[in-house]
Amino acid sequence: MAKAQVLVEALPWIARHHGKTVVIKFGGNAMIDDELKTAFAQDVLFLRHAGLNPVVVHGGGPQISAQLDRLGLESHFEGGLRVTTDETMDVVRMVLAGQVQRELVGLLNEHGAHAVGMTGEDARLMTATKRYAEIDGEPVDIGRVGDVADVDTGVVQALIDNGRIPVISSIARPEDAKDAAGGGVFNVNADTAAAALAAALGAEALLILTDVEGLYANWPHSDEVISRLTAGELARLLPGLASGMRPKMAGCLHAVNNGVRTARVIDGRVKHSILMQIFAGDGAGTVVVPDDDVSFEGATA
Repeated sequence: MAKAQVLVEALPWIARHHGKTVVIKFGGNAMIDDELKTAFAQDVLFLRHAGLNPVVVHGGGPQISAQLDRLGLESHFEGGLRVTTDETMDVVRMVLAGQVQRELVGLLNEHGAHAVGMTGEDARLMTATKRYAEIDGEPVDIGRVGDVADVDTGVVQALIDNGRIPVISSIARPEDAKDAAGGGVFNVNADTAAAALAAALGAEALLILTDVEGLYANWPHSDEVISRLTAGELARLLPGLASGMRPKMAGCLHAVNNGVRTARVIDGRVKHSILMQIFAGDGAGTVVVPDDDVSFEGATA
């Protein structure tokens, strides 16, 4: 009876989201803890079998840092973004497409041929322009780091239509031919890439997994999580956010300003944090909604 009751409680959520696309950014501790990785894969498969269209976008910060350390290469950040030299970019590409993506695709395919891995380079899915970090109001060159300029969703939509789960590494081809010389590519922040893809796909929701409970109201002086923000409220807060949180919340803002119904930052350190959105009423973490969304139900991811 308890199991039956859980399924009944899930039914309205499943019915409301059936056939809708949900873009999920996979990151943080969920990427390096075996139990969390397995739980994440189970959650994504549940969504797919419940009739939703999950699309996964991932980075690989911890794995990239570990590999750079093993190779004796310097790794540091400016304005919350990894400084990426040509040599560093080779490692980024290898780790994202050759390690993190393959492991996640393998987990998703343990119960059937569901997932297909690709990078933003493939079929020109994503093109990017060079991005500069902003330090004390001044632009700083951080190497082969890009901002998404354009998204061609054709190949991703074809995979969705074929019942597959796209798993996408956040690497993009340069939009400018001179930046592409020699086969160069850009490292794109995975939060930024996920938001751009969600907007281009017209996704129902964007979910960003991270290593905190959500956006804190007065960090570091308080651990109170802001449960809901409109786009306008977030825009006013964004300049004052910590560098690590800024790309995530900027991604949420971009998504809801470009047609995505809700964007939510959730705690990826909690097993089955994605499925918990189904049963938690207004959900966990911090949800961002368009300015014209006045219903709290509309905030449910």
